Amino acid sequence: MGEMGASQVRKIVVVGAGTMGHGIAQVCAMSGYDVVLIDIKQEILDKAMERIKWSLDKFVQKRRIRPEHAEAALARIKPTITYEGFVEDADFAIEAVVERMDIKKIVFSKLDNLMPEHAILTSNTSSLSITELGRATNRPDKVAGMHFFNPPQLMQLVEVIKGEDTSDETVQAVMELARALGKTPVLCRKDVRGFIVNRVLMPVLLDAFWALHKGEVDKEGVDASMKYDAGFPMGIFELADYIGLDVIYEVGKVMHEAYGARAEPCPMVEELVKAGKLGQKSGAGFYDWSAGRPRIPFEKVGEWDTERSWSVAINEAAWLVHEDVAEPRDIDTAMKLGTGWPQGPCEKADKMGLDKVLNKLKELHAKYGLELYRPCPLLEEYVARGWTGKRAGRGFYTW
Repeated sequence: MGEMGASQVRKIVVVGAGTMGHGIAQVCAMSGYDVVLIDIKQEILDKAMERIKWSLDKFVQKRRIRPEHAEAALARIKPTITYEGFVEDADFAIEAVVERMDIKKIVFSKLDNLMPEHAILTSNTSSLSITELGRATNRPDKVAGMHFFNPPQLMQLVEVIKGEDTSDETVQAVMELARALGKTPVLCRKDVRGFIVNRVLMPVLLDAFWALHKGEVDKEGVDASMKYDAGFPMGIFELADYIGLDVIYEVGKVMHEAYGARAEPCPMVEELVKAGKLGQKSGAGFYDWSAGRPRIPFEKVGEWDTERSWSVAINEAAWLVHEDVAEPRDIDTAMKLGTGWPQGPCEKADKMGLDKVLNKLKELHAKYGLELYRPCPLLEEYVARGWTGKRAGRGFYTW
């Protein structure tokens, strides 16, 4: 059998039945695929099957699917603690185990040994190298990133990542499968840390963290402005607490390693993590969550310059385009579907005016001296050419 299109996929293996894994298995089963769900402990699998059943029942209650479709989907999932006898005839694998390269490599080499030669192996990693994972197998051309967003049952976005050895046919097949699952895939053409969404999100978080760290703002002022004025679904500090400060701390280390001084972590995050304040899940982070979601007072709108947040996001989007990692349209789709932003950074830039964005970054760079604010050469180049956005008929997009 030659190259594999998604239309030939019948059976999918999902390894890891945790937070994301059980949701991914459910999405595959709801789309009519046979699914093998693998984990190391039977009790993890039992719990995963209960959660899948609960979620399917919810879809039935909301009249999103019929009861018989829910039953059929559940019946298509086979939970197992052994690979042997379950994966030899599968066409596609999605690995969703813990974010540890050593463990993922063991999973990949096991799948590679047992699965048929045409099968494609993907990882739901949000931070590790797809290239390195692929090289733990004898089929690096058939390994790609397939990064779902939480919860996979509801979130539309899938980032598809091409490793250095991934073939174009594999990329096409993964994009096709994502569409067959009812998702919207965006292509990350290079195996860069943070892919698209986390890469654009990090500078926005860092900018606000540094401003708070320097005592220039209070968190409610930032969050009220972002929610009620800029129309973001959550404030920046509220979002950080929701993601988990331990997660931001770990992702921050990965980003710092990859991008150097441009991703200089703010010491505040480490201090909070060391104090056990991890955000919503531990009851406190930047905010106190013990009584539920914090109230962000409306009267503090306007205390934060939201164009500042947009400018650092736009700058990172410019880097992604400059490094040929992603297209403006994919970046915008990713931020709207992956984080619920009201607009994508590239469309926002074209509306704001790239000249205005560039000036804002230069102003911030002059004020703080942080590499975070150094403008991407692409922005400088576009502005020098007069490509300042919508008004000029050309910016990130042609208008």
